[in-house]
Amino acid sequence: MKRLAAKILSTCFGIGYFPVAPGTVTSIVAVLCYYFIPILHEPPLLLSLVALCSVVGVWSGTLMEEECGNDPSIVTIDELAGQWLALAFLPGGWLPVLLSLAFFRVFDIAKPGPVDAVQRFPGGWGIMADDLLAGLFANLSVRVVLVLLAFFHLWPSL
Repeated sequence: MKRLAAKILSTCFGIGYFPVAPGTVTSIVAVLCYYFIPILHEPPLLLSLVALCSVVGVWSGTLMEEECGNDPSIVTIDELAGQWLALAFLPGGWLPVLLSLAFFRVFDIAKPGPVDAVQRFPGGWGIMADDLLAGLFANLSVRVVLVLLAFFHLWPSL
């Protein structure tokens, strides 16, 4: 029963079984949930969900690694948590949301420097850590882009 629960939760209720780019699909689902469920725009709730996904992801990811090998692609709860972190505290509108998705996928796939390093943590810790760090870097990158756009009067001042 514990393994079944881990499989269901770690794959975001089966999204991880999508045949092409399950991590990207999960990120898109996270963005759609955020965009169309206004209560998710509340930072305390969103950060609570990130924390909950992180705890569940470490537990379920560890079990899934035992069953499927190192960082199995079907485990996508890490993308859910990372994408939501990428969205936290951003201003409203479609541009910040789309930028967060783009930057998150770039940092998650390219795994520059520290993002690559933290994925070497053991078990579910590594599965979750690289996506959370990618989410943080994505969030900061969106903020930089929005400040630059505001500087050139292409986006409202922050």
